Amino acid sequence: MAELGFQAFDADNHYYEAPDAFTRHMDPKVAKRGVRWITVDGKERLMAGNRLWRFIPNPTFDPVSKPGALDDYFRGRNPKGQDVREAFGDLESIRPEYRDRDARLKVMDQQGLEACFMFPTLGVGAEEALREDNEALYATFHAFNCWLDEDWGFNHQDRIYAAPMLSLLDEDKAIEELAFVLGRGARILCLRAGPILHATGGRSPADPVYDRFWSMVEDAGVAVGYHSGDSGYDRYAVDWGSSAEMEAFRADPFKRILLNNRPIFDTMAALVAHGLFARHPNLRVATIESGSTWVPDLLKTFKKVYGQIPHMFAEDPAETFRRHVWVSPFFEDDIKGLAEHIGVDHILMGSDWPHAEGLPDPTDYIHDLKGFDEADVRLIMHDNARALATPRVPAAV
Repeated sequence: MAELGFQAFDADNHYYEAPDAFTRHMDPKVAKRGVRWITVDGKERLMAGNRLWRFIPNPTFDPVSKPGALDDYFRGRNPKGQDVREAFGDLESIRPEYRDRDARLKVMDQQGLEACFMFPTLGVGAEEALREDNEALYATFHAFNCWLDEDWGFNHQDRIYAAPMLSLLDEDKAIEELAFVLGRGARILCLRAGPILHATGGRSPADPVYDRFWSMVEDAGVAVGYHSGDSGYDRYAVDWGSSAEMEAFRADPFKRILLNNRPIFDTMAALVAHGLFARHPNLRVATIESGSTWVPDLLKTFKKVYGQIPHMFAEDPAETFRRHVWVSPFFEDDIKGLAEHIGVDHILMGSDWPHAEGLPDPTDYIHDLKGFDEADVRLIMHDNARALATPRVPAAV
C-alpha cells in the first residue's frame, strides 16, 4: 500500500449488493415485474421483468474475485492470451467489508482512505433491463435506494457517500425520487450514460423538458456521477451481427472496439451541445469508470464545430466542458496528458475497488501519477473529490 502523507478520497468505490437489495423494500404490487431471484439448473439467477438478467455472471457474488485480479489484463498485459474468465484466477468467499459499512470503514482506515463515492455493481445495469416498464423501473429504483440508504447511507459519517440510482425516463417520477434521496442527504447521484429512450423515441438528457429535474440538482448543489454500466448501446451492434445484450466480462472484440467510449463521449457532447450548462451554470458532473481516452477527441471535435458555427453556442464548448465536468481516468490512461486538456483540478482518482478490474489497493493509484508534483497529487487523490462531495450553494442573483 502506497504512503501518501495524507488520506485519499476515492471517487470510484463499490459494494456488492446484498441478495435482497432489489426486493427488501419492493412494492409487492409490481414485484414480479421488477428484479427478482429464480433458480436455474440449481443456481441462483436474476430475472428483470420477464427476462433472465445476465448483466453480471454471478449475481450472488459468493464466491467473488479478489480485488485487482484483472489489473494486468486491463493494462493490456495478457501474454498468455487468457480468456477474461481465466484471468480472474482463484475466487474467494465474499468479505464482510463488501456488504457492511462498519467493516468497510475499518478497511478504509487500513487503506488510508478518508472517504469515497460508492457506486452499484449490479445496479448500473438495471435501467436498461427495465426501461420498457416505467412503473416497475421506478418501483425498483426506489426499493434499491431505500436498501442503499439503510445498509450504506447516502452520507455515512462524511466518509461513505453512496450514490442513489436515478432515471430520467419519467421526469415526474425522477423528481419524486430525487426529492427522496436529497432529503436523506445524498451528495452524489448516479445516472447512466446514453439517450433517454422512450417508447416513442429518444431524447437528450439535456433536453429542456428535464429542466425541473436539473434545477433541483443545481439548487441542492450536489454532483451527478455518470458511471459506466449498461448504457443500452449494445443495440447499435446488432446491425453488425452482434448481440443486443450486455454481459459483463464476455469478450466480443468488435463490440469492444465499436462501443468502447461512445456512451460517455456522446452523453458529454449532448450535455454541452444541448445547452444544459448554459441553463444551469452551477451543475457539476463527474464521469466515473469511463476512462479518459475519449476526452481529447471530444475537445478536438468541440474546437472544430465551434470554429464552424460559433453562433450556435453560448461560449466555447471546450471551456464549458472544462468548467463543469470532472473526469476519473483509468489508472492505465495517460493522466498527465489528460491534465493538459482539462486541468489537474478536474481529475479524480478512482480505484474501482474491490472489483477485479480495479486496483488491489486504492492508494496504489499514486504509482500512475508520474510527472505530477505533490500539490497536484493531492488534488487528484483527495481535494477534487472532497470538493465535489461538498454541496455548492448557487450564487445569489
